[in-house]
Amino acid sequence: MPRDGLEDDAMIKGVRYDGTPFVGLDFEAAEAEGCVFESTRFTGSHLVRSQLSDSQFSTCDFAEVVAQDVSLIRCTVSGSRMTGSSWKSGTFRDVRFEGCIGAPAMLRHMKLYSVVFSDCKLVGLDLQSAEMHNVKFENCDMTGAQFANVKCGVVRFENCTLIDVGGAASLKGATVQGPGSMELALSLAREAGIQFEP
Repeated sequence: MPRDGLEDDAMIKGVRYDGTPFVGLDFEAAEAEGCVFESTRFTGSHLVRSQLSDSQFSTCDFAEVVAQDVSLIRCTVSGSRMTGSSWKSGTFRDVRFEGCIGAPAMLRHMKLYSVVFSDCKLVGLDLQSAEMHNVKFENCDMTGAQFANVKCGVVRFENCTLIDVGGAASLKGATVQGPGSMELALSLAREAGIQFEP
């Protein structure tokens, strides 16, 4: 329905979107609460100062989305594509990403509180200058991820691929379990200028 469209200053509650295209839209100060987005395309859209809360996103397409000061609060995002998307200066709070592809994606200057990334492909993920508090990555491919100037609270990596990551020293205090621990150690050694010879 037209009244349920995402547009400037929209306030939407309890709406289910199934295959709805929100492609190439520009909207500001929109709010959606308690909504379900199924196979919804946000491709190439530009979001500013908006909030999406208590909502579910399943097999959605966020490719090339540009989001400035946008918050996801108490949301689940599953089987969705975030390739080439850029999220900056917003907040993810109590959010779970599962089986998503963000290769690459940018989360610079984002604030992440109680966020879980599970079974996600996050090759080249850019988290430079982000804040992470109670964040968990499990079974994720994070090859080439960038962590320069990250501020870490409680951060945990379980069975993740952490080959050739940048800014590894900024992960001070993080916990790494599984093969990623050795991969991260090699990245730290490289940043320290240590060379290994056979």
